[in-house]
Amino acid sequence: MKKKREYSVPIREQMVPWLFLLPSLLFVSIMVLIPMLDALRRSFFLAAGDRFVGFQNYLSVLRNHAFQLAAANTAKFILVCIPLLLLFSLAVSLMLASFREKRGIFKTSFLVPMAVPVASIVLLWRVIFHKNGLLNALTALWGLVPVDWIGSKAAFGVLVFAYLWKNFGYDMVLWLSGLSAINPALYEAAQIDGAGSLQRFVRITLPNLMPTLFTITVLSLLNSFKVFREAYLIAGGYPDDSIYMLQHLFNNWYGNLDVDKMCAGAVMMAILVFILILLLEKIMNRGDRI
Repeated sequence: MKKKREYSVPIREQMVPWLFLLPSLLFVSIMVLIPMLDALRRSFFLAAGDRFVGFQNYLSVLRNHAFQLAAANTAKFILVCIPLLLLFSLAVSLMLASFREKRGIFKTSFLVPMAVPVASIVLLWRVIFHKNGLLNALTALWGLVPVDWIGSKAAFGVLVFAYLWKNFGYDMVLWLSGLSAINPALYEAAQIDGAGSLQRFVRITLPNLMPTLFTITVLSLLNSFKVFREAYLIAGGYPDDSIYMLQHLFNNWYGNLDVDKMCAGAVMMAILVFILILLLEKIMNRGDRI
């Protein structure tokens, strides 16, 4: 048998893709990779000097009461918000999937919160949730006692509501894109075989939405760390203990020039988020194999 002739790509042609990627790689390296490596280096040194202290900064952060409070609140916020956001956005997207003609109008209306500036959102929340705001004015009509929604334990509920309101439309659009990729012939065949709505959802819709579920979960996890802007503008750098997040702690450390603690905490948080994403990917892949 004659061997197939192998064609080697000239080096000039191999360099063309890298030349197009070079500006992006330089920008990412300067703005992301190099600062990350510098933060990793600083986490092993004292902020006041250049003395190597090993894992002393990490131990100091783990023993810090403010870090324990912020980590617990952040974990609680993620465990509450992400399941609510996934379920609520999926339920609405399933309902909108049946309105094929007017679905674009609903998609646009639900995406409006993403276009509203954060400062305007904060002003709206203050008007509604202030102790003398609209919500307490409405509850006063039924003789209820006014609640300090921002300066009490109720602030956690306000923050959850703000996160859901801000990210709901984005997740809903992603769910709709996943639903539109499912072959309609699968539903028709299942309906002919006598499968009900629940069976079609469990046997067809959910398995085909697993890649979309992974993407939405990861994006929702990353977006949950961006709620600091709203919390900071509403309640300041030292809010009620129920909404004192890791971002508040890092911001206060930065203001106090505790760079060593801030870098150590940031490295631990980055590693934890990376591990969570790997676990999610492993769980999703296991579900696909089953």
